[in-house]
Amino acid sequence: MTTDATRQRFLMCRPTHFAVDYAINPWMDPTAPVDADLAIRQWEQLRQTYVDLGHEVELIDPVVGLPDMVFAANGGTVIDGKAMAVQFRDPQRADEAPAYRAWFEAAGFEMYDPKHVNEGEGDVLLAGDHLLAGTGFRTAHASHAQLQEVFGYPVVTMQLVDPRFYHLDTALTVLDERTVAYLPEAFSPGSQAVLRRLFPDAIHATMADAEVLGLNAVSDGRHVVLPAQATDLAAKLRDRGYQTIGIDLSELRKAGGGPKCCTLRLRQGKAVK
Repeated sequence: MTTDATRQRFLMCRPTHFAVDYAINPWMDPTAPVDADLAIRQWEQLRQTYVDLGHEVELIDPVVGLPDMVFAANGGTVIDGKAMAVQFRDPQRADEAPAYRAWFEAAGFEMYDPKHVNEGEGDVLLAGDHLLAGTGFRTAHASHAQLQEVFGYPVVTMQLVDPRFYHLDTALTVLDERTVAYLPEAFSPGSQAVLRRLFPDAIHATMADAEVLGLNAVSDGRHVVLPAQATDLAAKLRDRGYQTIGIDLSELRKAGGGPKCCTLRLRQGKAVK
């Protein structure tokens, strides 16, 4: 059984300057052509889908020379009106951090600065009463203690082991407060055991769906927005009572991003149903 849809507030960044000019994950090939206009049209479909579902979408201005700024989920972690800024592992993305921090501060969030490499909601997912925190490729394990101190939720470390799934949100999606979907092979044996204990009714994705970033999805508790190519996962979700909306973000996938990568949740307290 699924929960009711919960109205969300999201932050997004138009991919005005999108390109694949460097390679910092296995998806990126600077020699492959990228259609920037198509990327914008696909992103706009995603934004409009959220609006049509009744969600609020805020926009941050894109910055010239920051082609990955479209992946707003990496810009911070926002829970209960508190915003933790980010520190990127790779120098190519470093200048995104102050741009997002300035937006959070102007929006009135209580700000916290990271003490270690922390790539925001790409690696930090609120699942019920726990924060699932990824590590292994980007966000430093040492950052997890600070997350717990700032937000006051128990933090559960998730060890990622496959470089294709370099952020937690490429290997796991939170569907509602009780249910997640994930790719078991993306996690260490210990993390798999923890996931089985925490979420015994979880949906297991296939590698085929994970390889089209099917788990890089956004759920409001009833509707799940996911890559259109993740057909098996969509069928499993519908079998559980969720309503699925497939979006083609194939151009943005060339940089390793999907719907969730483009979408940062702005949690100011209890969401409105």
